[in-house]
Amino acid sequence: MSDLEIKEALLAAAKEMITCGLVEGTAGNISARLPDGNVVLTPSSMDYQAMTLDDLVVTDLAGNVLAGDKMPTTEKSLHLACLRKHRDIGAVMHCHALFATMFAIVRQPIPCVIEEFDVYVGGDIEVADYRLTGSEELAEEVSNRVADKGAVLMANHGLLCVGKHPADVLKVAKLVERTAKIIWGARLLGTPVPLPDATLQQFAPLYKLIGRIQ
Repeated sequence: MSDLEIKEALLAAAKEMITCGLVEGTAGNISARLPDGNVVLTPSSMDYQAMTLDDLVVTDLAGNVLAGDKMPTTEKSLHLACLRKHRDIGAVMHCHALFATMFAIVRQPIPCVIEEFDVYVGGDIEVADYRLTGSEELAEEVSNRVADKGAVLMANHGLLCVGKHPADVLKVAKLVERTAKIIWGARLLGTPVPLPDATLQQFAPLYKLIGRIQ
């Protein structure tokens, strides 16, 4: 994809992030790796519906602003740490999806009890230890958790998802939120039954093939 195509995809994903309820107001943020190795990010505290391509900010992997008149998201360290550490990640999304955030607040992982979850997310979603919002400590803690998973919960905060490109990472976020809601409801009915170990072993390798840049 070209620079322009990636930026257009990022902007579309950012707008969809709010219209589908993954965030409220100006919360949440998304980034993507550009062909030259730099990163495009959503700006800080801006209405997604009013956001245009000109509002996006480009930085290098160290966080130095290279293009754009606005400040990058205050969570830029979170995004850049994931992209620096994992070359097979092409996009990062942080959101406050309702049901996923409920799990993050009670610090419970989201179990992998649905086959597609294993394929597209890579198994159970862990809860990263609490660190202060926007801090380098949070970036380090969270980026360590997505080496082989498509998502991680941020304790008392929300959800972070990674993927190949903006549309892909949006799909992961929607799947995680849907699964969190399913688990929440299933626990009201009884005790969720885990997938057989043989099924997990069969599907586990597929995440790296489908969810990451080859």
